[in-house]
Amino acid sequence: MIAQLWRLLSGLRPEGACRLTSGARMTTHSGMSDISYSEHRLASVYDTLNPAGEDTAFYLDVAGAEPRTILDMGCGTGALAVELARRSHTVTGADPAAGMMAVARGRPGGDKITWIESDAAGLDLATRFDLIFMTGHVFQVFLTDEAIAAALSNLRRHLAPNGRIVFETRNPAVRDWEDWTPAETASTVEVLGLGRVDVHYDVTGVQDQIVHYETHFGFEDGEKVIAPSRLRFVERDQLASALAEAGFSTVEWYGDWDCSAALPTSPEIIVVAG
Repeated sequence: MIAQLWRLLSGLRPEGACRLTSGARMTTHSGMSDISYSEHRLASVYDTLNPAGEDTAFYLDVAGAEPRTILDMGCGTGALAVELARRSHTVTGADPAAGMMAVARGRPGGDKITWIESDAAGLDLATRFDLIFMTGHVFQVFLTDEAIAAALSNLRRHLAPNGRIVFETRNPAVRDWEDWTPAETASTVEVLGLGRVDVHYDVTGVQDQIVHYETHFGFEDGEKVIAPSRLRFVERDQLASALAEAGFSTVEWYGDWDCSAALPTSPEIIVVAG
């Protein structure tokens, strides 16, 4: 559960206030920010919480053995991008979060990737891609219909003829967020250069399709950081309409990483569109 929740990205930059409490230092970032990804120290925790899993295998399988030109949009710390490049694909990794990009550029094999600090709507490249991936439930950071439309239409513009976009979003019918409690998500990990880090999540509110939650970090030096975030749980029919309006004419739907059919009870809504 903790790994699944961490596979999110936000293009929003840190803003807000800090407050000190007695005892441990406490930093709270308010507003629209998601410092979990924009600040290097917090972004450095990501890979330890997220070893490669079924989702990684799925995207590597979609890429196939034949060398392709691939955009990893919302590439985060660059683990998938580097593995794709290792398999002879030509890879561009794009992400708006400075902390994540710093980790990505510094990882072994990072010199094989073209790194771009940009969100999906603002991307403007001459390259046209055989495949565009949005992994880690990054699609859920698009909180409005307008944001979804801007991202999909711009990414479609970056596809080569017969190119495909592939991404996933959590099925809202499953109501995953109900398990995002401190008791269910509490974990302690050992992070190189940081030592032991305590992490848990806590949902603070649900409004329509938007889930508000906090990521709580506790570091060995006594600092505690609270990072608020928001995610949208979009319905499949809304997503189908958005894809059609963006100009995608063919869509394959899957409900899990084993390529099983998308059912009302499936955990994922996985899209392969061209």
